[in-house]
Amino acid sequence: PAIFHLRRHNMLRALSSRTVQHPHALLRPFSSTVSQPGYVGNSSSQGAPRMTTDPVPKISMLLELRDKPGALHEVLRYFWKYDLNITRLESRPKTLNALGEARFDFFVDFESPSKNSTQVSSLLASLESMTTKAMILDEKDVNWFPRHLSELDLIANRTLDAGADLESDHPGFNDQVYRDRRGELATVAQEYVWNESIPRIDYTKDEVATWAAVWDRMEGLLEKHACSEYKSSFEAMKKHCGYSRENIPQQQDITDYLRDKTGFRMRPVAGLLSSRDFLAGLAFRTFFSTQYIRHHSMPLYTPEPDICHELLGHAPMFADQDFADFSQEIGLASLGASDEDVQKLAWCYWHSVEFGLCKEDGEYKAYGAGLLSSFGELEYACADYRPAGGTEERPELKPWDPAVAGVQEFPITTYQPIYFVAESLNDAKSKMRSFCEGLKKPFLSRHNPNTDSIWVDRPVRRAVGVPEKKDFAASA
Repeated sequence: PAIFHLRRHNMLRALSSRTVQHPHALLRPFSSTVSQPGYVGNSSSQGAPRMTTDPVPKISMLLELRDKPGALHEVLRYFWKYDLNITRLESRPKTLNALGEARFDFFVDFESPSKNSTQVSSLLASLESMTTKAMILDEKDVNWFPRHLSELDLIANRTLDAGADLESDHPGFNDQVYRDRRGELATVAQEYVWNESIPRIDYTKDEVATWAAVWDRMEGLLEKHACSEYKSSFEAMKKHCGYSRENIPQQQDITDYLRDKTGFRMRPVAGLLSSRDFLAGLAFRTFFSTQYIRHHSMPLYTPEPDICHELLGHAPMFADQDFADFSQEIGLASLGASDEDVQKLAWCYWHSVEFGLCKEDGEYKAYGAGLLSSFGELEYACADYRPAGGTEERPELKPWDPAVAGVQEFPITTYQPIYFVAESLNDAKSKMRSFCEGLKKPFLSRHNPNTDSIWVDRPVRRAVGVPEKKDFAASA
């Protein structure tokens, strides 16, 4: 007992994870091992972002032990002997080597100013005969990713287009009043800071009329072709979030409801983000949402995502736990991932969160927002009759398989020729999780909802694609 001294309680808590068999369940949120300074928040996620660095450098070590009674106890006493304070101890499920011998991997984080210190060298020498593997995990340079909710401020304004920058074929291109309004709403989004309430928008008469036109066209189709999870959430949000034909709901009201249901939140954004930045938000159960609406001259057409798409298509689905978990799974897998894997994840997102179908009582129902906000494509994808959606053609339906969806190309200006069909939302989530676990990631990550921070299982240096000051000047 003296060996553990004051650290005994924390170590025993960590050791209790040894009996858990699912790899994801073994991960625990501990203090950062990232050496690069970054924005963090306090434990209550309140107050302005602040710059910080870890007070004591940490080193990560991988230990492989033979599965026998007392093996871990014998190893840990050398950390005490050399006065190395352990800050994290994490097990991995038991494996068998080529000879059929049981092995356990343990990841250990401990405080030390240098991996070349006398203490660390002595520790490694002592562990050599007691372990089948003992190695220091060096820091890896990875693509920059947010470690705390506050760091979404650093990427929220890295839009690929500004809210007021319209293409020449946009219905509102020659309408200066509309362009000014888009600029006004873009400014609201650009000035938003993570720990503030989302500003309430006073939508104009034309904007509400446009919303109503879309509502009228979609309402009957949603009742017929939307999945049951969507319909249940949509009815609840009419009651709790102000959804109605005559009222455009406010993002803060939606956030308050979603936070209570699944922990998701909305965050205003001025325009389109890169796949990497957008998916990073999902890791924090945060959905970047536009606040502008399509031009009133063509209420049933939009060349870009608008609030009809975001609030009618996406928001109700985030009130479902399986769908919320599914979305976050994609986001977590994107953190620090290669460009190739981010593209695969983005294409999986397109074929599911945007255009996914599921089965219900032998019928095809929509859970993807691109379908749930498009009267023509919703009918085209789900109806068993023709013509549907204004065409006699039928799409190809494939079973939901992220490995296939991740490399399946798609058009962005026409109906989808291929849709992926999940057996259920839980089936979609399970297959997505398995796919994400198979990606070659530089680290494993988990989201800690209590601190709104991301825990990673080894030291990494966020050195690639670091946000520039201009990207967050409005919120710094």
